[in-house]
Amino acid sequence: MSGEGFSLRPAAPADLPALLRLVRALAEYERLLHEVRATEEDLATALFGTPARAWALLADVAGTAVGFALWFYSFSTFTGRAGLYLEDVYVEPAHRGRGIGRAIFRDLAKRALAEGCARFEWAVLDWNKPAIGFYARLGAQPMAEWRVQRLSGPALASLAAGEGGPWPTHPST
Repeated sequence: MSGEGFSLRPAAPADLPALLRLVRALAEYERLLHEVRATEEDLATALFGTPARAWALLADVAGTAVGFALWFYSFSTFTGRAGLYLEDVYVEPAHRGRGIGRAIFRDLAKRALAEGCARFEWAVLDWNKPAIGFYARLGAQPMAEWRVQRLSGPALASLAAGEGGPWPTHPST
């Protein structure tokens, strides 16, 4: 897919340095650069390993990657169908306003429908008003009644090992 002065294409193994650069740029924008642990090897395993766990799309301008989207598939027991979950999307500030973001979302929406997905979902930081406005213009509806929950690091390891947590050892329910 292409637009005025840009093109979209699936990421390839040779794109790993550019993809990681864009991931770091997104993390810096989101004030989360200190949380980035991903390496090119991690991305290679996720995107090109067997089985692939995620997929990525790059936006190119004059042969340089200026944006990306990375997604995976979820499943809804309520619909009985898969969903496309957009983990991250980013367009470098100098290239915003050219339709690249809209083209990325259109491409992913077409993929979701072509693959029989019931949903196309993503999360946005509550302070990111420009993104929230952009998503609203696309027709996205916020899921205000839902709260994302996360286990990671020591909490994830502790639960997996059967340790930790403030709950009783033998819950009554």
